[in-house]
Amino acid sequence: MKLRKGIILSMVISILLLAIPGKSNAQIYVSASSAVLMEQESGRVIFEKDAYTQRRIASITKIMTALLAVESGKLNETITITDSNTKVEGSSIYLKPGEKIKLEDLVYGLMLRSGNDAAVAIAENVGGSLEGFVYLMNQKAEEIGMKNTHFANPHGLDDHEDHYSTAYDMALLTRYAMENDTYKKIAGTESYRSESSNDEWDRVWKNKNKLLTSLYEYSTGGKTGYTTRAKRTLVSTAEKDGQSFIAVTLNDPDDWDDHINMFETAFKTYKKVQVLEEGNIKAVEDEFYKNKIYITSNVEYPITEEETDSFEIKYELNSVKKEWKSDETKVPEIVGQAKIYLNDQQVESVPIHYKHNPKQDKSFLDFFKSIFLALTGVESNG
Repeated sequence: MKLRKGIILSMVISILLLAIPGKSNAQIYVSASSAVLMEQESGRVIFEKDAYTQRRIASITKIMTALLAVESGKLNETITITDSNTKVEGSSIYLKPGEKIKLEDLVYGLMLRSGNDAAVAIAENVGGSLEGFVYLMNQKAEEIGMKNTHFANPHGLDDHEDHYSTAYDMALLTRYAMENDTYKKIAGTESYRSESSNDEWDRVWKNKNKLLTSLYEYSTGGKTGYTTRAKRTLVSTAEKDGQSFIAVTLNDPDDWDDHINMFETAFKTYKKVQVLEEGNIKAVEDEFYKNKIYITSNVEYPITEEETDSFEIKYELNSVKKEWKSDETKVPEIVGQAKIYLNDQQVESVPIHYKHNPKQDKSFLDFFKSIFLALTGVESNG
């Protein structure tokens, strides 16, 4: 909700937070050309290195391809593989022209084995054509806020010069995708069996993400990538003690170790603290709003021990209109924003809700009276 200048009441409250036990922040070093480490719930960037530089991204492109397939609502549909689906180069799940396979199985083959043939089959069936699917990819990227990204294919091969993204944008995409339970399940699957539709052998796919399968116990998913021009790219996610982080590296010859190091540093250094508590906002000077405004949920934010001195919270409320005082029904549901600042930078904003008085139900006497008046043709006002 946009608040007009000049009609905003701003109340500032400084909140001291208790010190959080933990170690001091450690410096992170990665061998990647670009990297970012993001806390998943808040979107806070914990570490970055050339995170906004546009680069080739290889098969981590398939995160977007998988997401669009999941969001299409067609996972249970059976697809007939065409000849064009099988003629793409690179990694493959060895689809055959004429075979029938569920879209869901294609997504598993895409994410676990990085099948380029699966990517093309998904694109042609979800988008109607490769061109149509690429349009959907860029449309979704714009929706998510990926400002330095352009997709030109569904697999990430080096066949287009205008196919690129950034470490930060890929973290945004992954943060969005991980909110989808189906995508999260697929990305976090270590192995998957795809049943054959023609009584041949089943396909069993093991995830190429070694962080998930063997190297890191807190890994929850991600996607690997490699092409000659992009080099090694990797997106990974991890969760421990209620905290979740996203790591992205582009052109990183030591990506497994770099991701583990980033996650371990984050888990040791950052802890989530409660900044706002759901319920009534008590520190209100305006009589109209007293005992009438509230927050619908707790707000938590990850910080280091050195950042525990203070948060600043600004409650910005709409100026009270004259008609609100005489008719409460005209007061909107949302009457302002609670804005949270850390080190003078806004890090979060949540709506402030107005608590309307409950409507009084008519008594049985009033109910029968209204029926009687209606039947006799007498107006209720006399």
